[in-house]
Amino acid sequence: MAKKNKKKSLAAAGTILAQNRKALHEYEVLERYEAALALLGSEVKAVKDGKISLGEAFASFDKHELWLNRAHISEYVQAHKRNHEPLRRRKLLMHRRELDKLEREVGPGGLTLIPLAVYLKGSYVKVELGLCRGKQMHDKRATIKERDTKRELARAIRDRSR
Repeated sequence: MAKKNKKKSLAAAGTILAQNRKALHEYEVLERYEAALALLGSEVKAVKDGKISLGEAFASFDKHELWLNRAHISEYVQAHKRNHEPLRRRKLLMHRRELDKLEREVGPGGLTLIPLAVYLKGSYVKVELGLCRGKQMHDKRATIKERDTKRELARAIRDRSR
């Protein structure tokens, strides 16, 4: 069920419902994993409407299970009494061997699991998790400088071809 990939986004295969762009600026993504998201019926409807925010979300382990914390899924208006809590913890589903590996890496190493994207893959709602290390201010500046250099280089190449 879960796969790892260092460079390419796993969400490219499905319909992207939400992205956490701030995470790519704040963290260095070492590995990417795919996990299924256990949701209630009203949450699935709200997510498919795009009413999900990953801005402050993170994943953590509790009793050898992986949970998504602080992901805000707005209430679904038509659900009425059967609605969900917007900020409740949601279980992430992965293979046991991958969960064990992630738990070993996250614990003492100072690494964090950050949700990068939520997307549909078939009829399932999936989360792309990034095994991340926090960036320092100088790392952020280096990333911005590198991006600007690539942009200028592409612009120069495009102008020469005209």
